Amino acid sequence: MVLDPGSDTHDRLARLAEERVDHRFKGLPPDAGGLTVGELAAQRRNLFTDGFTTPVLALSAERLEHNLRLMETYTARHGLAFAPHGKTSMAPQLFRRQIEHGAWGITLAVPHQVRVARAFGVQRVFLANELVDAAALRWIAAELDADPGFRFVCYVDSVRGVELMDAALAGASRPVDVVVELAAGEGARTGVRTEAECAAVADAVAGARGLRLVGVAGYEGEVPQADPERVHAWLRRLVSLAVDFDGAGRFAGLDEIVVSAGGSAWFDAVADVFAELPELSVPVLKLLRSGAYVSHDDGHYRELTPFNRVPQEGALEPAFRLWTQVVSRPCAEQAFTNAGKRDAAYDLDLPFAQVVRRDGGERPATGISVTGLSDQHAWLRTTEEADLEVGDWVGLGLSHPCTSFDKWVLIPVAEADGTVVDYIRTFF
Repeated sequence: MVLDPGSDTHDRLARLAEERVDHRFKGLPPDAGGLTVGELAAQRRNLFTDGFTTPVLALSAERLEHNLRLMETYTARHGLAFAPHGKTSMAPQLFRRQIEHGAWGITLAVPHQVRVARAFGVQRVFLANELVDAAALRWIAAELDADPGFRFVCYVDSVRGVELMDAALAGASRPVDVVVELAAGEGARTGVRTEAECAAVADAVAGARGLRLVGVAGYEGEVPQADPERVHAWLRRLVSLAVDFDGAGRFAGLDEIVVSAGGSAWFDAVADVFAELPELSVPVLKLLRSGAYVSHDDGHYRELTPFNRVPQEGALEPAFRLWTQVVSRPCAEQAFTNAGKRDAAYDLDLPFAQVVRRDGGERPATGISVTGLSDQHAWLRTTEEADLEVGDWVGLGLSHPCTSFDKWVLIPVAEADGTVVDYIRTFF
């Protein structure tokens, strides 16, 4: 377990249930005001009949558990350590469940996210970014000094960055572990563009008192014009960089070497290429960082998940559904519901009309499509097949988990019959 077992922070997950339900949490039953989250969960209210108001986002209890188990099995099968990207949910309760399902630790992107993870006892953090903020680095150093069990690893991608980090860490008793980030190609996002420049950054780390080089990493999702051939080729560059660094003695004195990649689109390629890693001077931590799997989705990630290429390995299930209510039916071809940009992700795709509920019955949303979002309305186009009335509930599937979680502070977790068994608190 990589949650801190011995300090007050471990109890903060339990304390989330002590938070009082009030106006901050949209979609919850108005008559629940004043209850604690734990008291409301213990009532096991039904999402559809016990006072929840629309719009309300819900997570499927069964599908959430399925996804957690599937990636636990997948990573174990392929000999991968797993640090799922926590920016997807920013939900410490889900961090805990991911760790309980075998995760090595949690990946994060910015200092605030690390503070959230540490506040809830996460003991291993991989920061998939170069960190040059002096105040944040001093805080990291203090965390490392105060807690011998805390493991922190972050990117470096420039000599200048190394210099800034080392200056901020002056006087720290433990060095910060870093991995050289190899860019995914010209015109890609962050990272060092060439192997020669990677060596120069590694040399700079070797000369820094406050840093320790522990491996190499990158993000294959940024490979330009990504396809299996290009992604595999870049991953082999990453592996070769680790081999070359090891041969040059850059990892002398380590107990393990970190080699890390893996978003949610190409983790099958990561598994393939990391399996080819030759034996190095010490064991290798092959660290996968995919994050969107925890809820999956009905759009972007449903289309690009590697399980489409390797269906024999299993299939993720979309766990989100946004329930919204028809508030206007001005003509036979149009309807409006009361969920909009404030409630639904729309940066990759518009929501997808999936089901309609009326009088306790549920049926497919035949002939209904979402054509646009206003701040607080969804625009629906309806064909002759659509049976839709004012007052009906429409269940929407969403695209892009990261921008779905961040619109909701407290998310009900419902079983298939609508029984709400838990509430997930997010910290964006």
